[in-house]
Amino acid sequence: MLLEAVYHRPRLNWSYAYDRQTIHLRLRAKKGDLTEVFAWVGDKYAWDTTKELIPMKLFTSDAMFDYWECESVPKLRRLKYGFLLQKDAERIWMTENGFVTERPASPLKLFEYPFLNPIDVFTPPAWVKDAVFYQIFPERFANGDPALDPEDVEPWGGTPTPHNFFGGDLQGVIDHLDYLTELGITAIYFTPIFKATTNHKYDTEDYMMVDPHFGDVQTLKRLVGACHERGIRVLLDAVFNHSGRTFAPFVDVLEKGEASLYKDWFHVREFPLQVIDNIPNYDSFAFEPLMPKLNTEHPEVKAYLLKVAEFWIREVGLDGWRLDVADEVDHAFWRDFRKVVKAANPDAYILGEIWHESAPWLEGDKFDAVMNYPFTDAVLDFFVQGNADAEGFAHAIGSQLSRYPLQASEVAFNLLDSHDTPRALTLAEGNKNKLMLAALFQFTFMGTPCIYYGDEIGMDGENDPGCRKCMEWDPAKQDRGLFGYYQQLIRIRAAHPALRTGSITFLEAAPQGTKLAYERSLGGEVIIVLMNTEETAQTFQLSVDEREWNNLFTGDTLRAERGRLTVKLPGYGYMVLKAQI
Repeated sequence: MLLEAVYHRPRLNWSYAYDRQTIHLRLRAKKGDLTEVFAWVGDKYAWDTTKELIPMKLFTSDAMFDYWECESVPKLRRLKYGFLLQKDAERIWMTENGFVTERPASPLKLFEYPFLNPIDVFTPPAWVKDAVFYQIFPERFANGDPALDPEDVEPWGGTPTPHNFFGGDLQGVIDHLDYLTELGITAIYFTPIFKATTNHKYDTEDYMMVDPHFGDVQTLKRLVGACHERGIRVLLDAVFNHSGRTFAPFVDVLEKGEASLYKDWFHVREFPLQVIDNIPNYDSFAFEPLMPKLNTEHPEVKAYLLKVAEFWIREVGLDGWRLDVADEVDHAFWRDFRKVVKAANPDAYILGEIWHESAPWLEGDKFDAVMNYPFTDAVLDFFVQGNADAEGFAHAIGSQLSRYPLQASEVAFNLLDSHDTPRALTLAEGNKNKLMLAALFQFTFMGTPCIYYGDEIGMDGENDPGCRKCMEWDPAKQDRGLFGYYQQLIRIRAAHPALRTGSITFLEAAPQGTKLAYERSLGGEVIIVLMNTEETAQTFQLSVDEREWNNLFTGDTLRAERGRLTVKLPGYGYMVLKAQI
């Protein structure tokens, strides 16, 4: 038993309240080292009458470690606990102070979850688990009101550049809501819509004003109302890390320098403000002079931005915020942001843009979820670019699941591409089969899937600005077969709770392997997904219960014989099977 690899600590993703009654406990060990693990739990004030051993299950693995998990429902909401580790006949007890060979006689040296206070339970909005998001870059989705066009607007469908405009607006979105309903979308994430100078609008000029090229407050209200009538939630982009160069307080600092009343609204290293060798002498997003970083610790800045966050929730009935460059803003600001937003709409979804491991933001006091780019990288590496084998992919997914409390994973924002990345189809070098397999995993995994506008009809594009093409509305130029495939993915996901919140177990994920099979299960519902990422046919042989399995794509029935299910998939083939109870 390699005790050096065994790890646990109270709270975070290792010991947390899943709901108001349930505490989840996790323990890490060397991969393949332990044969059984138990949690030794009880009430610290009534140890002798409440102590019990709870079996832990192996809930996920990565390249180096196994992660064991169990749940406890303490009657009095207090929990003292340790662990019993077994490797065949060898038994070791783990306490807060270390490892011992004899069972602890008392709970004094065990770990502790002092009290399950309801206010401390991390509870993301339940609707997100069931949502299917669609990301819209407003300037490039649809031109619904040409009267709003910028003076230098170009014909729809031209080549995008970092600086050109094609006239997309909010009315254009309203005009195409039936299209989104037909697809099956239940939530929209809009990149910024507030007044700014660029086509992307991440350089906010006025946080209290819809960009005139997009419409006005009344247009936004009509859009949100029309979405809600169709059962579609609406998420707007909040750019609170930085403003734009034309933001009035920054203009004042540019003009008045150190005499400006707003000089402390920003992080200025010296006056006057200037840019030398393309580097401003004030903090900004990256080194972009057009986007000065806001000092969110300043009381006036904080009060202003929190007012903005509350205003749009209450004024137009927003369902949440996506937070740009969220990891560069101080944690104290986000704690207050959550309180303000949840007071305005307790069901609001707070989504942070963070590209890396994000546990510090997912403890229930800041965000509900983050844009799950580690998921994106894993999916693209295996299904699209071939940079990982099946085993490596399973390890990457296992590692990601181990990082967060379950409720955070259930509402993670799972995307394949966005306005900040090359489109998935371009990374697949135009191979739509690879895109379809990637999307299949996206829609059969926990977390909320997001489709970047146009992916569902076969749009491609290199990194910005190529990924920001105008939406293709000519049916003759749309891949309607791919559109139908996405429709089917959405219907299958909606019909089967196991695909949204069930456990995942990899059944086939071999080294150098190009076959992937995994099981999603919840209660009595069991679903198996099989995918062949090669051009040539491959055969799967899975150990399963001897019963009939229904193909959710075709309706065909397969039967396991002698505890084995044999399936031959063609090149880039896939199958989703539900066990018939």
